[in-house]
Amino acid sequence: MYLKKLSLLNFKNIAQQELVFRPGINCLVGDNGAGKTNVVDAVHLLSMCRSALQMTDSQSVRHGTDFYLVEGEYLTDAGRREQVVCSYTRRGGKVLKRNGKEYERLSDHVGLLPAVIVSPSDAALICDAADERRRYLNAFISQLDRPYLAALMRYNAVLAERNRLLKNRPDETVLEIYDRQMAEHGAVIHARRQEYAGRLRPLVGEFYRLLSGDREQVELIYRSELNDRPFDELLRAARQKDLANEFTTSGLHRDDLVLRIGGYPLRKYGSQGQQKSFLIALKLAQYVLVSEALGERPVLLLDDLFDKLDAGRVEQLLRLVSGERFGQIFITDCNPTRLRSILDRAGDDYALLTVADGAVTAAEEPGSAEEPAEETAAAEATTTKAAAEEPAATPAEQDENTAQR
Repeated sequence: MYLKKLSLLNFKNIAQQELVFRPGINCLVGDNGAGKTNVVDAVHLLSMCRSALQMTDSQSVRHGTDFYLVEGEYLTDAGRREQVVCSYTRRGGKVLKRNGKEYERLSDHVGLLPAVIVSPSDAALICDAADERRRYLNAFISQLDRPYLAALMRYNAVLAERNRLLKNRPDETVLEIYDRQMAEHGAVIHARRQEYAGRLRPLVGEFYRLLSGDREQVELIYRSELNDRPFDELLRAARQKDLANEFTTSGLHRDDLVLRIGGYPLRKYGSQGQQKSFLIALKLAQYVLVSEALGERPVLLLDDLFDKLDAGRVEQLLRLVSGERFGQIFITDCNPTRLRSILDRAGDDYALLTVADGAVTAAEEPGSAEEPAEETAAAEATTTKAAAEEPAATPAEQDENTAQR
């Protein structure tokens, strides 16, 4: 997958910008707050229909305006051209069009133009509660398996109804109906989670070993109550507890991914560098599985590359992703000299773009190979900073933990 051209209008702190990228490595450098991550987030939006930062669409509109527009022109690995336009207005909401045709459901677009992002916010997968890891697993599998996404949405709806019933003198017959529906949808969800966690496990170990120089062993384990007993039995056994607590106490909405290093919890015993290396290994494993399943190499987004990583691990990472296994890559960093030095040692071609106050321009010096004239940035714009309101979940990001409450 290759994003050839990106056009932005009123997106976060970018007033108007038109960018042309190269198929390989594209580097965005500039001070913190300049807008580097906003460009990367726009690429993520075109693939996943949402911000990678869990910002609402209204928060992504530039101050003083009431809409944004993001447009991308792609070339697939099979040579097919794709055009995607995502627009949002405060009154009309969000509209997504692919090749001129509007989607009725945004979820129908997920997985067609895949992207995988590594960012500082990934630390929540280690440090936060289990719902963050479930949300990650759901988003990952939903790119590859539409029946999974459908089952997940139905499960969440039934779970919400069951919890509502438990709060209001439940009818046992209706409760039994909800239990059967949860067990039916839950069987699909559990099987897919178990399958994909099992496929991620060896790849995470392989990539972590390469990033760390084979210093430690890491593990990824899928923990679920359904690993030990069928869902219908689980619900029956928890019936009295559910009635007393007035919510569903057992089920897939309690699943977790257990992350370990050297046999111990990664959160407690892993250094910041080890934790970041694990997260990168996890995202690279995800990249490989998405690429294999879709027959299309995703766009790889490496935001704030040096966050908690030393130069040696960054260089090893860049050597890893510079091969044929990976496609187009976007990198953001605040130190162009450091990044250029490592990229030159890694030996791959790259383009270097400078971001300042929301405007993107081509660097004065080329990357390690001469860049084609058509692959330069254009149309500078002056902007203001993006809104810093508290982010809220979007409907497309519905998680079973929401229904639990």
